[in-house]
Amino acid sequence: MSTNTQPATNHTSRTTNGPEQSAFLVRERICKIAIALLLLIILGGCKARQLGRPTPQMDIEPQFWVRVLLLDDVTDCTLKIRSSFRVDTGDNPTATRRYFGQDNVPIHVGISGGGITIGGQTFTSGEVIISPDEPYILNLNGGDYRGKLKLLTNPDGSTLDAVNLVPLEPYLAGVVGAEMPHYWEPAALQAQTIAARTYCLYMKKRFGTNRRWDVKKTQANQVYRGVEAESRQIWEAVNRTYGQVLICKGPDGTEDIFPAYYSSICGGHTENSKNVFGDSFEALVGVACPYCKDVAKPDLFFWPMVQFDKSYVTKKLFERYPKLKRLGDIVNIKAARQSDYQGNYGRYSRLTLVKVVGSSGKSDFLRAEDFRLSIDRSGRKIKSTICQIVNWGDKWAFMSGRGFGHGVGMCQCGAEGMARAGKKARQILRFYYPGSKISTINY
Repeated sequence: MSTNTQPATNHTSRTTNGPEQSAFLVRERICKIAIALLLLIILGGCKARQLGRPTPQMDIEPQFWVRVLLLDDVTDCTLKIRSSFRVDTGDNPTATRRYFGQDNVPIHVGISGGGITIGGQTFTSGEVIISPDEPYILNLNGGDYRGKLKLLTNPDGSTLDAVNLVPLEPYLAGVVGAEMPHYWEPAALQAQTIAARTYCLYMKKRFGTNRRWDVKKTQANQVYRGVEAESRQIWEAVNRTYGQVLICKGPDGTEDIFPAYYSSICGGHTENSKNVFGDSFEALVGVACPYCKDVAKPDLFFWPMVQFDKSYVTKKLFERYPKLKRLGDIVNIKAARQSDYQGNYGRYSRLTLVKVVGSSGKSDFLRAEDFRLSIDRSGRKIKSTICQIVNWGDKWAFMSGRGFGHGVGMCQCGAEGMARAGKKARQILRFYYPGSKISTINY
């Protein structure tokens, strides 16, 4: 819409000056083409620079590599690598190593007779590692990732998992840009980087020894998009915080890293981790947060009512918790425990435990966060447990909602709000993780 009150000169409607009109249209088309080409060069160049950036830490010790589950239980996938690469098998790598030349074309990966096929070549081992040459980047199903790729067959021999083996710092470059806008304040990006590094190392230490991967690429852990998430600002945040992690006193009284949880918008007050995840760390207690409301989108800080059919809710709860089938159809849902807060927008509560009552008269209890994600796995409809659950005829309504995410640890929008107010990364982390301090690990 034009704000100019003067009549606009419409060059395309002029009929009295044909040659002048034609010349103008030609110049206009040339300008548009030039602008389009310039944008393609700029955007393409930005991507090329990220893809061309050397991958650091490729010679780092194994304990500082991260195993990211990219694909789970699939029959095939498509691999594309811009450089030559080798494939090693898990049983005897040096004896079964094979080299592939630079193709830069899609390569089919699948299952054959319990083995893994790559570009028509079959590996009878149930585990192979694909190692690209410089700059150590591979493309899996359209997404670019740094490091290496491990393919593992599942016990039935009919499907496989794809795990990205990536050094810690490049992994973080693919996380921070996926978890925060790259144009946010440097202090917020640095705080996010330190929290993400701490969380990753804790999950690797706590759970990685008992499974074939350390973290998933989804919000089940922390979102990881590989090279796509990288930018100059993100790499600067990673490099400026190189090796920095958070430590605090754990349940046994000793200082160590901890699961530095974070969520998008706390809604005015973060939550004690014990009420959401069941763990207890000195730094994971709730704090009042006046910073996120001015950064968050209004429809996320206060989210609209959502409804679900009662039959759908019953079905989803039974799928997640088969033991609940003994209750019969779910006929009542109510708050069993909640945290009450007084904030800038009055009094509100975060559900921490819900009671579900069945048609049999029996009842059971669920953590509110587990209940929320059982019904809405995406977490994008029932955005948080700061809400009221209302019996709405043949539906359950979730009303008066505020915030986005589980609310434990650092509030990401709050971190940006603090950064805009001039706070440094250390101050942001100290605020959201009380009693914590920064320590540096040596790679």
